[in-house]
Amino acid sequence: MSQPDHGHRPPPGGQPAWENQPPHGMPPGGQMPDGQMPGGQIPGGQPAWGNQPQWGGPSVWPAPPGQGQNWQGAPGPAWPPGPPYGQPQYIAPPKPGVIPLRPLQFGEILDGSFQTIRRNAASMFGSALIVQALGAVVIGVISVLMVQMTVSLESVDSRADFAEAMGPIFALMAGALGVSLLLGFLGSVLQGVLAVPVARSVLNRRTGFKQMWKLAGKRILRLLGVAGLLTIGGILALAAVVGIAVLLLTAMGPGALLIVLPLGLGSVVVFLWIGLKLMLAPAVIVVEQTGVYDGLLRSWQLTKNNWWRIFGITLVVTLMLGIIAQVVQIPASLAAGLISGTVAPHPDAETTTSMLVITTVISTAIQALVGSVTFAFQSSVSALLYMDLRMRRDGLDVELMRMLETGADPDGVPGGPSAAPGPVGWPQV
Repeated sequence: MSQPDHGHRPPPGGQPAWENQPPHGMPPGGQMPDGQMPGGQIPGGQPAWGNQPQWGGPSVWPAPPGQGQNWQGAPGPAWPPGPPYGQPQYIAPPKPGVIPLRPLQFGEILDGSFQTIRRNAASMFGSALIVQALGAVVIGVISVLMVQMTVSLESVDSRADFAEAMGPIFALMAGALGVSLLLGFLGSVLQGVLAVPVARSVLNRRTGFKQMWKLAGKRILRLLGVAGLLTIGGILALAAVVGIAVLLLTAMGPGALLIVLPLGLGSVVVFLWIGLKLMLAPAVIVVEQTGVYDGLLRSWQLTKNNWWRIFGITLVVTLMLGIIAQVVQIPASLAAGLISGTVAPHPDAETTTSMLVITTVISTAIQALVGSVTFAFQSSVSALLYMDLRMRRDGLDVELMRMLETGADPDGVPGGPSAAPGPVGWPQV
């Protein structure tokens, strides 16, 4: 059986043999079909499949109208950067005021405290300056009297006169201790009051001096109660530790130091732990409008599992402010010494007393100014820690966003109990 002769007999289907193929781009018969151009191009300027551009070679794609020769190599329009395919785009939380409405970082707490004091200088700095100036004046007067009485001890000859002269000195020391306790008491009250401008600054609401005290005035009695409770509790605990140490030293002698020293260190740790657990009580009472007991309990619950973080932030802020205060007071001390040495290089008793009064007044003024700034800053940090813990535990950021959108309660304290009525039949939250 004979096989077909390939190359001489046309294959089935009427197609021409391989050596009789028409040129590339030309159909059999030499005519182009309708809508196609010679050279393997279609009317849109796109080359046919046989004329595809090769890698590394010149482009054969025609330039679009109006582009000319600048089309080749010119960068096309770039799409804006976005998230990877299939992932939602990140949207930063709003920051209407001094902090973003989300759990805070350490730097944001510091920046928010500075911004709060700057925006509410009259209310925060003014209130702190009143308390600090009062305490600085009393401490300055006590210091001058102590120096004068100490100088008078040089003329004492007998034991009876010495005991008589030491009586007023002990009284002044007790007075200085009482003033320190009073400043701590007023500081606890003022810490709660300063939580008002801090909370309002979160939503970029400025607070004046009169408005701050008006908003906090309804909680002054409860602030006095919690401040008095903390002060009395601290005094009783300190007295108990000192009493136990005296009894041990009296009964056991110097060997009791092996017990007294660990007892003292352990007492400091316990005082610090309890103090940080209850430090948010003044802010809770003012913002959430609770009672004394509920405010202490609420502060204890908010600081749960966050003690070390609060301790670290408080320690760093305290050290930072202490260093700044010392740096500011060093030039004042040097200036006071320079003035004393220049004005009276060989002073007598009267000149020494006069110069002591002058230098005490200068140092008291500087101490009051620095103390007011540091106290306002520490109070702002404490209030922002309170807001941060509430955003972490209670979702306060969501409530603040709602207040921001609706503009609810523009003259109140953000974070407090909502005054809006709830749905009928449902309990108030």
